Amino acid sequence: MRVLHVISTAAEGGAEHQLRLLLRRLPHDSEVVTLSPPGTEARAIQAGGIPVHELNTGCDRDLAAIVRLRRLIRRGRFDLVHTHLYRACVQGRIAARLAGVPHIVATEHHLGRAGATRLGPLYLLSERLGQMTIAATAAIAGRLRGWGVPDERIATIPRAIDPAEFRFDPALRAAARARLGVAGDVPVIGVTGRLTPAKRFDLLIRAVAEVPGAVLLLVGDGPARLALEQLAIIEGIADRVLFAGTVRHPREMLCAMDIFASPDRNSWGLAVLEAIAAGLPAVYAACPPLEERAAARAPVRGTHRLSPYDRESLPRSLRAEVLCHQERRGARLPARTAGPRYDADHLAAAVEQVYERLTLTAPLPGCPSLPGGGGWNA
Repeated sequence: MRVLHVISTAAEGGAEHQLRLLLRRLPHDSEVVTLSPPGTEARAIQAGGIPVHELNTGCDRDLAAIVRLRRLIRRGRFDLVHTHLYRACVQGRIAARLAGVPHIVATEHHLGRAGATRLGPLYLLSERLGQMTIAATAAIAGRLRGWGVPDERIATIPRAIDPAEFRFDPALRAAARARLGVAGDVPVIGVTGRLTPAKRFDLLIRAVAEVPGAVLLLVGDGPARLALEQLAIIEGIADRVLFAGTVRHPREMLCAMDIFASPDRNSWGLAVLEAIAAGLPAVYAACPPLEERAAARAPVRGTHRLSPYDRESLPRSLRAEVLCHQERRGARLPARTAGPRYDADHLAAAVEQVYERLTLTAPLPGCPSLPGGGGWNA
């Protein structure tokens, strides 16, 4: 089966990384279209032998882009089009339907645009042109239902990681620390993510000020960087706060850390799962997969959820983890996961089940089909 994935951007980021993990595991003849200039994730996809087409669009209502995308789809004679992220879902579903593609799937990786309380009419129109929307979280699925998407057109498939990508390597640790100028025995508290006020990294800087001898490593970049640098100066720990900037892959920086701390209350927790796969103890404000384990009385070793009602919870937890690190004499914890449901192999298997279910049903009205369910190339 020929499958075309349409994504708004294939630069660094969660949705792009999820697509790369998926494509490496699906047994189909796949291609990718990015609706903005491709980044390192797209190059990684291409390196895996999957064609990546660049089709830049100016806005959601870019009719010329829809026409170009329709032409590309017809030329490729795809059996299924799978769209990712808002703009791709709008333009990709419309173009795929105009091109006569038998089956159309979308994935909602986020909760829509910041501050959005409802979807626009163009998105709702495009949703009706498809057959199924995959929600990356239960919250996204609930929001889709609230927007009027029928329950039978929603499948919830959680985000995932490949634990092997984050395996601890002492050589990577030594190289990263040497480049950062951090001695091997200095405890490093770290976090990965875009530097925005919503991530609440300012709380980390204030907390580390109460953890003598520890260094804070912030991996990522964003509009809050200047304010965070100023806060480190005000707190008197500018020499203990390191800004690593954006990295292609977080593994090396995770190897350099000793403790992972995420104060973001609105996070799904993918970065926390990456950290525990790298053998790090983790304190976090939100991570639904780990919260599920804790509620089932099967908590993951070396993880601790911060109290939302205790302002001292973060600095106290960090001091405790530094003491535990010293008692282990710097020894790494074993790699852990939140369970197979959050593994990339499960992600691919669940998406493949959606594909199989759709290709066994009648194609969309006006679309060609061949005996046996599939489309042009079934």
